Amino acid sequence: MTRIFSGVKPTGHLTLGNYLGAVRQWAKVDQHRADALFCIVDLHALTVEHDPGRVCRLSRQATTLLLAAGLEPAQCTVFVQSHVDEHARLSYLLECVATDGEMRRMIQYKEKSARERAHGGSVRLSLLTYPVLMAADILAYGADEVPVGDDQRQHVELTRDLAVRFNQRYGHTFVTPRATHPVVAARVMDLQEPTSKMGKSHDAGAGIVYLLDEPDVVRKKIMRAVTDSGQEVEYDREAKPGISNLLEILAACTDGEPEKLGGAYTSYGALKKDTADAVVEVLRPLQERHRELVADPAYVDGVLKEGAERARGMARPTVDAAYRAIGLLPPS
Repeated sequence: MTRIFSGVKPTGHLTLGNYLGAVRQWAKVDQHRADALFCIVDLHALTVEHDPGRVCRLSRQATTLLLAAGLEPAQCTVFVQSHVDEHARLSYLLECVATDGEMRRMIQYKEKSARERAHGGSVRLSLLTYPVLMAADILAYGADEVPVGDDQRQHVELTRDLAVRFNQRYGHTFVTPRATHPVVAARVMDLQEPTSKMGKSHDAGAGIVYLLDEPDVVRKKIMRAVTDSGQEVEYDREAKPGISNLLEILAACTDGEPEKLGGAYTSYGALKKDTADAVVEVLRPLQERHRELVADPAYVDGVLKEGAERARGMARPTVDAAYRAIGLLPPS
């Protein structure tokens, strides 16, 4: 059976972009067609300055939202990265296979380190090396597929390169995974900056719809979304990024096609209203289920405990094999 792995980083509240671009696909399709693992990758949240208490709270909130979105512990494995030691164990071995040049070419490192240097600061070493930890997250489980957004494709390519290189040097140990992504709304953009991804770590939230936003807040944000010059409602990512973003969101919420939906509107206002209504309706059952789960913390704790045990059982044989292959003396 195909095995898939994906995760979410607890650096902010989950957004509509997270849901339409990944989580909904996990719940509706991936957990039913494959041996699926979904991870709260909390170790990745430590690569930047952070509030320890907030990371802990967001890890729990993310878990609860994944369950509210429809992930079923009987169908898939839901767990927290730091609860399974094999991630860190394998990460160091892969650092011994990766090169400095590969790490410094990673887009997110280049962008974040440049911003910090411009302000006279520096970044943590973990920001440079975390793509290797991400590779360990995937390779430890022998994942065949990694559902990701377009911005994460480079990391999956690195994972493939490290798997092939390790296998060639030390003997076949890892499955070489491939990236997959949904056709529509793979990358939902910020409503105020439609050329930028709707990111949960952004400081300003005016252009970000969070999964726990109240309906009135959702409608206000979408009705205030930035649009483009001219009056034509048409799907054109280059010429009309604002309208195209709204059409993609509406299409993802209604199982439509952005190009066809564009022809059904004669005004930006009508498109915004329908998009807002569609988003509110999509989020309604998720928010209702989230409230139920928050009232039952013991259930969430049980899911994470069972998930970590199951994940550990899957990862340990592969990581132990990697330790033997690279030349480390097994414990007696």
